[in-house]
Amino acid sequence: MFKPFELSGIGLHSGQKTTVKVSPANQGEGRYFVRIDLPEKSRIPAHIDYLATTTLSTELAHGAAKIRTVEHLLAALMASGIEDARIEIDGAEVPLLDGSAQLWVENINLSEASLTPKTLDSNFIKKTIWVREGDAFVAALPCDELCFSYGIDFSSAAIGNQWYSWYPTRESFATAIAPARTFGFAEQIEQLKSMGLIQGGSLDNALVCDEKGWLNPPLRFENEPVRHKMLDLLGDLSLLGTIPQAHFLAYKASHQLHTQLAKLIHNQLTS
Repeated sequence: MFKPFELSGIGLHSGQKTTVKVSPANQGEGRYFVRIDLPEKSRIPAHIDYLATTTLSTELAHGAAKIRTVEHLLAALMASGIEDARIEIDGAEVPLLDGSAQLWVENINLSEASLTPKTLDSNFIKKTIWVREGDAFVAALPCDELCFSYGIDFSSAAIGNQWYSWYPTRESFATAIAPARTFGFAEQIEQLKSMGLIQGGSLDNALVCDEKGWLNPPLRFENEPVRHKMLDLLGDLSLLGTIPQAHFLAYKASHQLHTQLAKLIHNQLTS
């Protein structure tokens, strides 16, 4: 059990300030959002069935009510063993905070944040599931241990090619994944802003690089970008509710590919 807590901050894409209150929910209710700013106090389950869009973040919707950029908070809850949580929010986007999941984990107030056995599904992947787009892909492979591997490859010299594997039984989510911040490229900022995206992005909540290197060092890890992609993957897979035993493998993937895989896994496990 964890103690209720509140955090406030700016949304990455909306640029609007919101306050989030996270409280334990009744057993079996799962993780869900409540838009307390709407007259009907709309409830949006954090489940793959309620996936809306995946443009540079993951958005959920139930009817007309939407909630965006849910992945970091949901990853923190899942990896901390929190299966049932009521997440009240007074706006349409979860605050980005410092661009990582570190503050979420710290406020969950557990002595050790790791992917605990109770969070794991009794099911396991029996047949490899792939989702591919060009040379990007994400997959769930049968495995006798839960593990995750991620690869990225950018032309930027500051990032280049990075691979990282994470075993929940060997490394704590709180120390290995949660501190990794979102990242972006200076030359894309104006274009994205003109599209109505990253209105709340800044050097305080994202790592930014140009052709010369990082504009706001130091990094928290030498390979912080790929660790952040791992964080995004975990947040998107949390929409399954529980994580089946498998080796999850991703390369140059996106929220769209992550959630497509989650849908296929959900279909396989419920069919």
